[in-house]
Amino acid sequence: MYNGKTVVYTSGTFDMFHSNHLKMIRYARGLGETLIVGVSTDELVSSYKRPPIIPFEERMAIIEALKYPDIVIPQHSLDHTDLVKKLNIDVFVVGDDWTGKYDYLRDLGVTVFYFPYGKGVSTTQIKKDIIANYEEIKSKIDHQPNPDIK
Repeated sequence: MYNGKTVVYTSGTFDMFHSNHLKMIRYARGLGETLIVGVSTDELVSSYKRPPIIPFEERMAIIEALKYPDIVIPQHSLDHTDLVKKLNIDVFVVGDDWTGKYDYLRDLGVTVFYFPYGKGVSTTQIKKDIIANYEEIKSKIDHQPNPDIK
C-alpha cells in the first residue's frame, strides 16, 4: 500500500495486442487504486521464447495509450522480488499460463491472481492463424493457371 492506496501490478509481453490482454489489464485495474503495468522487453522475452513480433517501444506505446494503467514501465526480469519491494506492490496479476510461477510473491505479502484467459484469443493462436491463412492463400494462387502463359 502507498498513501493508503492498493498498488496493483500486472505484466506481460503484450505482443500483437488482443482482447484477452485488455481483459486482464481491466481486471487488474479493478483490484486497487493504482495500476502499474510492466511490458516485457524484447531481450527478456527472447530469453524464454521467440522474440515478439511488435517491437518493445511500440508495445509500450500501446499500453500507455490505454485508459486503465496509471504507470507503464519496462519489465526486465521474470523475478519480481525487487520490483515488489521498490514499488510497494500489494497485488500481482498475471495470465493463468504462468500458474504457480509467482506463488513466491505471497511470502512477501503480495496477493497473487492468475487471470484465466480461457479458450480463444492468444498471440500464439493469432500467429498460427496468420501462417495457416497465408499458406492457404498461397496454395490457391500457386494452383491457378497463369493467363500470361499460352
